[in-house]
Amino acid sequence: MTQPVSDLTSKKCKPCEGGVAPLKKAEIDNFLNHLEGWQYAGGKIAKTYAFKNYYQTMAFVNAAAWISHREDHHPDISVGYNQCRVEYSTHAINGLSENDFICAAKLDKLFEL
Repeated sequence: MTQPVSDLTSKKCKPCEGGVAPLKKAEIDNFLNHLEGWQYAGGKIAKTYAFKNYYQTMAFVNAAAWISHREDHHPDISVGYNQCRVEYSTHAINGLSENDFICAAKLDKLFEL
């Protein structure tokens, strides 16, 4: 059983250089049950965050970049005027790891502030 989101936000990403199997679909589904609005497709999880304006969008993107730097786990981010889409995958294993869900939970917590 996976940890609740609050537990994921207290964890730190572990370095992943490959050599481990990506999460199985059942494990991915279990993690997704603890995250709101994240979708799984094409070996990635993704979510689009909506904002009131460009300033709020960019403030979130900058904070997401800071979190990504601290966790050493970097998403693909697409930015528009009042939205940004975040996609996570673990490139070293060509799939998903717990790191993707740790970072997703941390961005969701950031978005709540």
